[in-house]
Amino acid sequence: MILFAWRLLFRLDLATGRFALRGSADRWLTRRIIWDAPGGGCTPQSHERSHYDLPLIRRNPPALPMQLATWNVNSLAVRLPQVLDWLAANPVDVLALQELKLTDDKFPHAAFAQAGYQAECFGQKTYNGVALISHQSLTGVVRNNPLFADDMARIISADLGDLRVVGAYFPNGQAPGSDKFEYKLEWLKALRAWLKSALVTHPKLVLMGDFNITFDDADVWDPEGMRDQIHCTDEERYELSALVALGLHDSVRLFAQPPKNYSWWDYRDLAFRRNRGLRIDHILISNSLKAQARACQIDKGPRKNERPSDHAPVVLTLD
Repeated sequence: MILFAWRLLFRLDLATGRFALRGSADRWLTRRIIWDAPGGGCTPQSHERSHYDLPLIRRNPPALPMQLATWNVNSLAVRLPQVLDWLAANPVDVLALQELKLTDDKFPHAAFAQAGYQAECFGQKTYNGVALISHQSLTGVVRNNPLFADDMARIISADLGDLRVVGAYFPNGQAPGSDKFEYKLEWLKALRAWLKSALVTHPKLVLMGDFNITFDDADVWDPEGMRDQIHCTDEERYELSALVALGLHDSVRLFAQPPKNYSWWDYRDLAFRRNRGLRIDHILISNSLKAQARACQIDKGPRKNERPSDHAPVVLTLD
């Protein structure tokens, strides 16, 4: 019971060694912990003492739950208040954002800092743009795929402790047979080559974002009507299955889900109200993380907002 209460009250920042109270208001009332070798003790240190002081603990750091989420916000400038409200209600550890549609100098670092988050961004004017929002320090940040020359801001990756997080905005592709479709296929092949090597050095890896691809007909509200259309072509699905074949798993399908479970709905024709959507926002996790997955769901709540993004967040819980 004591351990259960501890897990409810505190979480461990693996990057900084800080314990933090859970909850948006108190998250940063932290205590610095210096961990000795296994079997040794730990010594709390602080600049000032308070009733939040932690007792001496003689065990290894606990493996506390972690939540990661992805959300294509379709313009951060427009959707920033919604993102901050969502984070206040859902204080995930890492949020990958896509379609920022703003340059790095316009990124609202101060707003996220006030909410207790830090951000690594890779922006672009009008189109694209990705970011990783995190409570903990991110290291080893890489922008785009080193194996693919690209002037589009589509990928940002970083280390969170021993976890490698890759946030990506996959190309749309426009239409089969177009130049943009060929670019999409080449981009996907290069991504697969890069991730194949990344998984060797980072066995704990999460790839999440707007993939702009459905896995199969179950991800499509009208499979026959959209057959061989963009997001649903055999070529795109082959590349997506090739990513999975590297040793990745679709987190959503590790758990029971409601039927017609989508993450994107067109703004037109009352598509959201009629649930005419696609599941194109995914979180793929490596073999080393599969046993730690505890839940994954699509949060359709933000799609009901006034002036919403056309995408909904997807949230993964890891032990």
